[in-house]
Amino acid sequence: MKRRTVKKQFWFSRDEAQDLQKKAKKTCLTEAALVRLLVRGYEPKERPDERFYDVMRQLSSIGNNINQLAAQANSLSFVDAQKLQKEAERWHKFQADVERQFLRPEKSEMKWQ
Repeated sequence: MKRRTVKKQFWFSRDEAQDLQKKAKKTCLTEAALVRLLVRGYEPKERPDERFYDVMRQLSSIGNNINQLAAQANSLSFVDAQKLQKEAERWHKFQADVERQFLRPEKSEMKWQ
């Protein structure tokens, strides 16, 4: 973990300070974390709505079920465990893709970087 040893202090107008506070809240970040991301050239995404978390819970459940089936099939030797494992990996990749799409900040195309 990086240890932050340099303190920076900024002055904002009331409107700027409120904008920073609102944007940090929308992204579920602290104001400092938001500024650090922006300085590094990333644009954080707003916190997704509850539908995203419902989908993620469902995907996680499906992935867990598939993994349990693969383990059972492998021990009882009545299902192609390799195909089932491949399907489980496909679901986990899909889950990671959804997280990346909704949650991870993207690299900014800002020219001044």
